[in-house]
Amino acid sequence: MIERIKSALARCGITLWRINETAEETAELFFVKQQLDTRRSKDVHKYEVTVFRDVEGDKPARGFTSVQLISSMDETQLDDELRKAYYAAQFAANPYFEMPDPVQAPLAEKTGELAEAPLAQSAGRMAKALFAPDTHQDAFVNSAEVFVIRSTDRIVSSEGTDVSYTDAKVKGEFVVQCKAPEDVEMFHEFEYDELNGEALSAKVAEALTFVRDRARAQKALKSGKYDLVLSGDEVAEVLNYYGQRSAASLVYAKYSTWQRGEDVQGAADGERLELKLAATEPYSAEGIPMTDLSLLENGTLKAYHGPNRFCRYLGVKPTGYYEKLVCGNGTIPFEGLKRAPCLWAVAFSDFQMDAMSGHFGGEIRLAYLIDENGGVTPVTGGSVNGSILEAQKNLAFSQERYLTAQYDGPYAVRLKDVSIAGAGE
Repeated sequence: MIERIKSALARCGITLWRINETAEETAELFFVKQQLDTRRSKDVHKYEVTVFRDVEGDKPARGFTSVQLISSMDETQLDDELRKAYYAAQFAANPYFEMPDPVQAPLAEKTGELAEAPLAQSAGRMAKALFAPDTHQDAFVNSAEVFVIRSTDRIVSSEGTDVSYTDAKVKGEFVVQCKAPEDVEMFHEFEYDELNGEALSAKVAEALTFVRDRARAQKALKSGKYDLVLSGDEVAEVLNYYGQRSAASLVYAKYSTWQRGEDVQGAADGERLELKLAATEPYSAEGIPMTDLSLLENGTLKAYHGPNRFCRYLGVKPTGYYEKLVCGNGTIPFEGLKRAPCLWAVAFSDFQMDAMSGHFGGEIRLAYLIDENGGVTPVTGGSVNGSILEAQKNLAFSQERYLTAQYDGPYAVRLKDVSIAGAGE
């Protein structure tokens, strides 16, 4: 099919292009409680073609657009789709940029059980891990979905790039429920780049505890300032601020004023940030070789990162788009982290970090109010409204780690004097 696409590109007079081929196999399991409801498998082959077009004007410009093609298309259909894409590219002109440097290499194969074992076997193992903690009467897994995905990607360009690699991941979702004294459901998602059944079991066990406590939580929070403890996915969301603010696209557009070599954390009495971006695939979608990249060292910005175009604009080496953040911090055992009075917020309706303002927050579904005597009260209601620009001055991270496909770092972080809008008096 790639040769057919190349021929169609030549017939259309398109000289700058990139072809992304993806062959993907999936095993999917759907459960109602612990009963398997549906088993499904997929085998999909996709081709995305990006065409580039130089546009005349006062300054050099280059536009591009992408189109999806399928192998059942005949030559006339291929030509028609590519011509329409090439026509549209002139209306998406950007300041001129050089294409990625060409790379040629043999197939890079991912190793390990997830990449090599039968898909259905891996899905079954992760499903078993998911339901292993589901042994309680009052709180249970209401429903669950498990997807195991294995793919082969190939990237071919007019500049001479021809690379390919295999990848594998497992992801899914589950809903936990507790019916009394209040009927409560909580939705959770997971994604790993290895068969991490232990991490999934721990996530489900924690979710069952949280939904049970949420069903019993009655006391509304009072408004005020609290030392806030975040854990799990919320820690990753807060730290993602640093990944977003250092993106070449934001720096080029001047949404971010960060400069390499700048102390972006500022004066801090807490832990100094140690962050890096992990390459989870050997090549970006543009065919750029990817390696782990040091992002922050001792709170100082070491690199920009992003796709070819924006890195070229900034005059830095293109790095590709990263999906995983690694945080090397963590000095305090989790129990010690929440020993002093604090609010440990564990479930939100929608927790978000705004990379433009540095504000983070969300509506609290469940939190634990810990008093000066160590007493713990499950509470609900109210919302968090914090600023990482203030919180980064006094960061304290747990020794315990948390691992997903997008994050590898401390399980929890303690933030001082965060504003909480409560519903109590």
